[in-house]
Amino acid sequence: MDIHEILKHLPHRYPMLLIDRVLEVVPGERIVALKNVSINEPFFPGHYPHHPVMPGVLVVEALAQAAALLSFNTMGDKHDEESVYYFVGIDGARFKRPVGPGDQLILEVSIQATKRGIWKYAAQAKVEGKVAAEAELMCTMRTI
Repeated sequence: MDIHEILKHLPHRYPMLLIDRVLEVVPGERIVALKNVSINEPFFPGHYPHHPVMPGVLVVEALAQAAALLSFNTMGDKHDEESVYYFVGIDGARFKRPVGPGDQLILEVSIQATKRGIWKYAAQAKVEGKVAAEAELMCTMRTI
């Protein structure tokens, strides 16, 4: 799934769109997506400018966006103006290594369960095959 298809599925736009490409998606199971981290990211000038580091909260947000793409793909839906995909929980978030300019963040998300409109995922962000962050995410879609 290239950026044009991603833009059809997610409401996020620059600077909050944190997915550049989907490498693999198995509806109902898992997704692998990527984010190319550039020195031109708007957060780097203010987040440890002497040693730029991608904020952990944005790494988790990138994982959530991958989870949303997986859910939309699983349901056969696309984003519409009447729906919002919300976080409802983040458990066990751990940050194992910093993510910086020039890194390619590989986002791996798998569905653990769905119940009453709540989706639960296992998520990992990796750089060069090493875990940079991991968490269990819970999200839901609501009509506004």
